[in-house]
Amino acid sequence: MTRRSALAAAAAGGLLASAVAGAAPASANGRGGGGGKGGGQTTSPTTSSAPFGTTADGQAVERWTFGHDRLRVTMLTYGATIQSVLVPDRRGKVADVSLGQKTLAEYEALTTFFGATIGRYANRIAKGRFTLDGTTYQVPVNDPGTNPVNALHGGPKGFNTRVWGAEALTGDGEAGVRFTLVSPDGDQGFPGELTTTVDYVVTTDSQLVIRYRATTTAPTVLNLTNHVYFNLAGESSGSVYGHELQIAASRFTPIDAVSIPLGPQRAVAGTPFDFRTPHLIGERITVPDQQVLNALGYDHNWVFDDGIDRDRTPVVVARDPGSGRVVETFTDQPGVQFYSGNFLTGSLVGPGGRTYRQGAGFTLETQHFPDSPHQPGYPSTVLRPGQEFTSWTRYRFSAR
Repeated sequence: MTRRSALAAAAAGGLLASAVAGAAPASANGRGGGGGKGGGQTTSPTTSSAPFGTTADGQAVERWTFGHDRLRVTMLTYGATIQSVLVPDRRGKVADVSLGQKTLAEYEALTTFFGATIGRYANRIAKGRFTLDGTTYQVPVNDPGTNPVNALHGGPKGFNTRVWGAEALTGDGEAGVRFTLVSPDGDQGFPGELTTTVDYVVTTDSQLVIRYRATTTAPTVLNLTNHVYFNLAGESSGSVYGHELQIAASRFTPIDAVSIPLGPQRAVAGTPFDFRTPHLIGERITVPDQQVLNALGYDHNWVFDDGIDRDRTPVVVARDPGSGRVVETFTDQPGVQFYSGNFLTGSLVGPGGRTYRQGAGFTLETQHFPDSPHQPGYPSTVLRPGQEFTSWTRYRFSAR
């Protein structure tokens, strides 16, 4: 049986469905179980911190390390940023599977959002402008290019550029960090003082769990995510086009030439966007499909299918055939922005000493849909005083 045939056979029962057997149920807040097969039993996770330098404006930054020998994560208080994710392959060889940088100065200069916690509004808002309760608000436009026309990831001074408060979290078979940030009323043009708390923890069964909470003092819009770039072969190994990917989504939101959704959802059937069964990321990335051309690859929002047991069934599975490393994504969010690293140009050098070129990593940004303030048919991103926004995402790592 060829590798592709074996993959298709697994998908028939479901590559996504096959992961259910190893999934430890999560509670409603995304807390992972302690005994799944996702990385095998191992020592209890621990947490530690150390200074990482000072920002250009004089703020002290810490680096936090948490996890165990099967999954170890480092994060910075600058941007609440994932700097590294260390996991073994099928032979036990450990590699960093997230794209990152070595120094704080490099992170301050980034426009690629490596590993950052994104807010107030992940993805794009058309022309940076939205109307809420009869009042129009303007967010500075900052999307890539010489003539930016949209607000991207919360504007030029989004949450990825802030130094977050941090405290250790331990207990219940997990260890990690709680990050907190207070965004003042009017920050980047958004209304309301927003208080955001994000917990990042590693569980004994090799899951990285992210739990978001936020409250506001005035009606606002909100879309939070993390922008970690994965390369399951290792961050300096080259292209991810040979990775296998499966997404439990029959629809996606097509975009215009500046990456704003056109509105109606479109069926993936018969298009390069059909990952309901596993495909290599690069298998159809050069097909002259207008949607692929608009983004120079994949940089779109997939709409998860209804009826999925989100606690037990991953909505996305990615696998590197060479190393056997797998990351399974569980989330309560309605969509995911799958981005294939189209705008990495070779100008950045990773910790492994190699440049990051197009396709060097991919993101799975669990989220509400882009430009939702202009799309009444999309799930609402409005948050009001007295409400609490909550969300969770889990990345489970293993090797097969």
